[in-house]
Amino acid sequence: MRTKHYSIQTEKTYLLWIKRFILFNQKKHPKDLGYQEVTKFLTHLAVNREVTSSTQNLALCSIVFMYKHIFERELTLLPDAVRARAPTRVPTVLSHKEALSIIGLMKPKYKLMFSLLYGSGLRKAELLKLRVKDIDFEAKTVFLFRGKGGKDRTTMLPSKLIEPLKNQIEKVSTGYC
Repeated sequence: MRTKHYSIQTEKTYLLWIKRFILFNQKKHPKDLGYQEVTKFLTHLAVNREVTSSTQNLALCSIVFMYKHIFERELTLLPDAVRARAPTRVPTVLSHKEALSIIGLMKPKYKLMFSLLYGSGLRKAELLKLRVKDIDFEAKTVFLFRGKGGKDRTTMLPSKLIEPLKNQIEKVSTGYC
């Protein structure tokens, strides 16, 4: 997975689902298992565990990856597997006012992080990897290296966050955190 440049989180998740698949099949080696066992596992997830369709698809992708890249064997279509139903919910999205009111209630050390997440559209992993040299205060931009999908991108830096960010950088550099 590393040579294919999968993220560490994807690697951990795939390994977890592969382990669950092996345990479900009484610790039999996966090379001795086939599409029938995969079908039973996926059906078990949908019927007994009542997982969402995205969770079931993730389990399937993990198993397909194992067979394709480790055992160099293609899994045939699995038409007999009971598929989990996709939820019909509409995602909840906070309005601008709601987001700002939540950020306003946070402690100062979290307020700047969440303001940057919200204002610049960063993902959590991108925020955690952010370096001072990636912030261009003059151009009001943030450069993100190897974000989702291993891609680099540039995003905006809200004007309201320039001074608080500069103050935080100054605090950290002088040791007054």
